[in-house]
Amino acid sequence: MNGSRPPISAVRSKVSGRLMRILVINPNTTSSMTRKIAEAARLVAPPDVEIVARNPNSGPEAIQGREDGEAALPGTLAEVEKGRDERFDATILACFDDTGLDEARAISGMPTLGIGQAAFHAAMLIGKKFSVVTTLSVSVPVICKNLDSYGLAGSCIRVRASEVPVLDLERSDSDARRRVAAEIELALHEDQPGAIVLGCAGMTDLTTDLARRFNIPVIDGVVAAVGFAVGLVRMTV
Repeated sequence: MNGSRPPISAVRSKVSGRLMRILVINPNTTSSMTRKIAEAARLVAPPDVEIVARNPNSGPEAIQGREDGEAALPGTLAEVEKGRDERFDATILACFDDTGLDEARAISGMPTLGIGQAAFHAAMLIGKKFSVVTTLSVSVPVICKNLDSYGLAGSCIRVRASEVPVLDLERSDSDARRRVAAEIELALHEDQPGAIVLGCAGMTDLTTDLARRFNIPVIDGVVAAVGFAVGLVRMTV
């Protein structure tokens, strides 16, 4: 034995005797974001868990507000149904607005998580009260409505918009990172939260650098959802 990590194909779940498979659906059609989400999910998934990431073939390129969420719903639910038929163990919807989460749970037949809800709970567990830093102001009402419906509004100090268009997070020449960091700095000064929640799946690759820079827990919903999904599957098998 050389102590190295065995290939994923050689490892089987201790719970079910087989590889656990988690489907991660990016509800928008931007494939670069789907690849980024998949990478973040695989970095934290245990060796006996396979991550499969997909996005619909049709729908909005980015989800920015209620109308985009509604437009993304048919494609997203089609992917949920496909995952159900392929017998995945859990599904994660990787849009911070938790687009289609209730509808997906009704048809999936498996643990189904939204990255927004997962991030809120993770922040509460490690940071008490938290602030959310999202993309555009149009997303703020959707996130606030979700917090209310989850019964978590009292744990969120404020939902803040960095005014970064979602697709700017995919462009290396944009100032998206600077603007997100500036909004976090303002949140720390004005809100004094115990944690920061990043309010977009496209921010998943910023998490580590921002946590180090500001010395505060920075919660990415993709990572949080993977951790919760694995635990739920192990508890329910």
